Amino acid sequence: MGDNIIKGKVFITGDNIDTDQIIPAQYLNLVPTIEEEYKKLGSYALCGLPDNHEIRYITEGNMTTEYPIIIGGNNFGCGSSREHAPISLGAAGGKAVIANSFARIFFRNCIATGEIYPVETAVKLNEVFKIGDLAEINLDSMEITNVATGETYSIKPLGDVKDVIDAGGIFEYARQTGMLK
Repeated sequence: MGDNIIKGKVFITGDNIDTDQIIPAQYLNLVPTIEEEYKKLGSYALCGLPDNHEIRYITEGNMTTEYPIIIGGNNFGCGSSREHAPISLGAAGGKAVIANSFARIFFRNCIATGEIYPVETAVKLNEVFKIGDLAEINLDSMEITNVATGETYSIKPLGDVKDVIDAGGIFEYARQTGMLK
C-alpha cells in the first residue's frame, strides 16, 4: 500500500461485526490467489450485515465499494479466523478499518495479508461520523479528519504493523527484509 494519507468516504458499522458478516461462509470457496475469484470475493464484502443496514457496502451490480474507510465499534472482526475477511475488504477497495477494538485474529490477518490497515481509536468514531462523510486518515500524524467539519481525532500508532502492510503482507515483508529468499 505505502500511502500515508487515506482519503475517501466512510462506511459505518456497529460493535461486534463478525467475520460471517464481513464475508459469509458460502463464499469461502473462492480462492483469493485467482484474480477473478479475488475480485468476486471483494464483491461480497460486508454482505452479511443485517438487512436493516440501510446502505450496502457494495451496491448491487458492482465489484468494488465507494467507501475505502470502514469505521466500526468494539470487537471488529470477531468470530472465526478466516483470512478471507480482510482479503474481501481489500479486494472491494477498502484501505482501512478504524475501530475501538479488534478481535485479535482479524487484526493479525489484516497484517499477514497486507490487505487493509486495522487502526484503533479510543473515540467512538462510529457515533461521530455518518455513512458517506469524507474523511482523511494521516498515518504519519495518526489522526483522522472529517473533511466537511475539519474535526480531527486521534488514532493509535500502527508501529511496525504499517511496514508489513505496506510491503503487501507478512511473506512479502519477509522477502523484502531478507528473512525469506
